[in-house]
Amino acid sequence: MLHRTKRKNDIHEGRWNGLGGKMERGETPEECVVREVQEESGLKIVYPKLRGVLTFPGFDGENDWIVFLFTANRFKGKLIDSDEGDLEWIPDAKVTALHLWEGDKIFMRWLKKHRFFSAKFIYKKGKFKDHLVCFHTP
Repeated sequence: MLHRTKRKNDIHEGRWNGLGGKMERGETPEECVVREVQEESGLKIVYPKLRGVLTFPGFDGENDWIVFLFTANRFKGKLIDSDEGDLEWIPDAKVTALHLWEGDKIFMRWLKKHRFFSAKFIYKKGKFKDHLVCFHTP
């Protein structure tokens, strides 16, 4: 997990997030997550598994965000010092006790269901309001 403590004017400042970021032109979601994780952590993940798609309408006050949520169990490399915050391995059972966005605590539980999901999380001025989810059968 990444404790967002180092960037100025960071919408996530002080919160913990998974690794990731914006897709570059021509990238697939898989290529993006491998690149972003390597840039932010020094680790090259192997076989990322797409677990869900999350939408956040107007999350930053004007733009809709779409998040492809991946997990990975294999990686190569060594952790680096991230310029976005402090990296730390957190046991799964302790992740939801961190200072996360409220919606993150909800979808983190869904990862244990081992079912693909699509969800919408609604925030207004940084405050969580509601969510909708659809679980897909294999």
